[in-house]
Amino acid sequence: MRSEAGLSAVPRVPPEMFRFTTGDRAALYTAILHAFGEANERLETALGLDDVRARLRSVGWFGELDDEDLAAALGQLREWLLLDVIQNHAENYRTASEYERRNLQYSLTKRGEAAFAGVQHALTVLASTGALQTAVLDAISDRLDELGRLLSESSSTHRRVFTTLMELESHLDALRGNTKQFNGELQRLLRAEGADLTTFHEVKGATVTYLQEFLTNLDQRAHAISAGIERVDFHGVSLLRQRALLGAELPPTAGEDPAPAWLEHRRARWDGLRAWFRPEDGGPARAEQLHTVARRAIVTLLQVLDRITESRRRASSAVADFRELARWFAAAPSETDLHRLWSTAFGLSSARHAHLGHPDPELISAAATWEEAPAVEVSALLRSAGRTERFSRTGRVRDVTEIKAARGELAKLERAELQAAWSLLATDGPVRLSAFGELEHAVFQRLLDLLGRALSTAPDSTGVRQGTTSDGKVEILLTAPQDARGAVLYTPRGRFAGPDFVVDVRVAGVRQRREETG
Repeated sequence: MRSEAGLSAVPRVPPEMFRFTTGDRAALYTAILHAFGEANERLETALGLDDVRARLRSVGWFGELDDEDLAAALGQLREWLLLDVIQNHAENYRTASEYERRNLQYSLTKRGEAAFAGVQHALTVLASTGALQTAVLDAISDRLDELGRLLSESSSTHRRVFTTLMELESHLDALRGNTKQFNGELQRLLRAEGADLTTFHEVKGATVTYLQEFLTNLDQRAHAISAGIERVDFHGVSLLRQRALLGAELPPTAGEDPAPAWLEHRRARWDGLRAWFRPEDGGPARAEQLHTVARRAIVTLLQVLDRITESRRRASSAVADFRELARWFAAAPSETDLHRLWSTAFGLSSARHAHLGHPDPELISAAATWEEAPAVEVSALLRSAGRTERFSRTGRVRDVTEIKAARGELAKLERAELQAAWSLLATDGPVRLSAFGELEHAVFQRLLDLLGRALSTAPDSTGVRQGTTSDGKVEILLTAPQDARGAVLYTPRGRFAGPDFVVDVRVAGVRQRREETG
């Protein structure tokens, strides 16, 4: 009894609903329903016998079909309650045969529409691939922000609230459907047996990169959606549903009022949105599980790759190696190749130490047999490198006196050149940069270094910038020009143009020597 009660709570599909997809004439039945589906797209709800035949050709059915077979197929679909038939009393018939052909009009029943929609959905799922789309998350956040704004504005229309809510629900359906389908495809990929290693490497790399891109800023997007749900809750979800119901403009029906069922459907969809991003019970949101799923998928992909690599790795043993070596010996083209293969495989060539003799050949003759002669010391280097040690005279220590002297002379020359450059650049007071005129390239480089050190510092209260060399012997004071004059300096390698700064280069000891010699 409990099992029957549990089954009664599960929605059941009518048993005859999908009978048209099986049997010998399944292709014809499916094509007929497809023809009626296309007619509904063109707002043609009823088709006669000739109309059905024309529609069959448009959907790709080109098989031979006479009136009797077509009428039998339509009758079978009518028995399964997928088609309904009515008489067309509004038409004028000229002959009895015309009356028989055009009197009966067929149309899809509600069950027929559901059956055709189910088949179309199944084919779409089979042909589609799942995806994790950040654009859908952004669209959900945007629609929630718009709903919050519409609820706060009294001038907003109910129709706009309805259309925005429908867009929000469609984006949520896309997120749920694509996520489930992507996860299913990922699990099927992980369970795939006999996958090509190279192909799996490429798929694994692309999948890992895809997951990493999706997880980027996922927390921020989920938080934005949660904040949007909170704003709508502040204005009232019941108010949202009531305004959306007014904007839906549901048509009147002869039976029950469709409004309660419509509102209940909206409530269930909103609860689904909250379950994904802001659960009422305080539990973990489903969006947070995407992180766990992604990390688990990456780890599982790597584990599967390792398992495939290990399974394809050939188990090696001495028996298998000797058998393979025997095959090589059997396939060797000549005796020379056999000896070469033997030497390569076992390394049992002639002894490399057989030529070694006793250190004192006068005590032990070279003609003595190995049995009579004492043992000869064999170098360990002979086994590893194939040669013995060679002892020779210790190398002489190189005399570096001349090198040290040459380096000392070079250092003195460089110091003299540097001192000469500082002497040329030293000024007896503030001068314009243009006063330097033409300079040697080495001196110009020193001047550029000083200008760079000064310009890299902040000016003081008087607008003067100060820079010094690393040894502190040279100081430059630089002031920006008060006019728009420019300075041009010439070197053997070109010309330099820039603002005509006021500079004062002070070199330790240079000004004093000039005063003494002057």
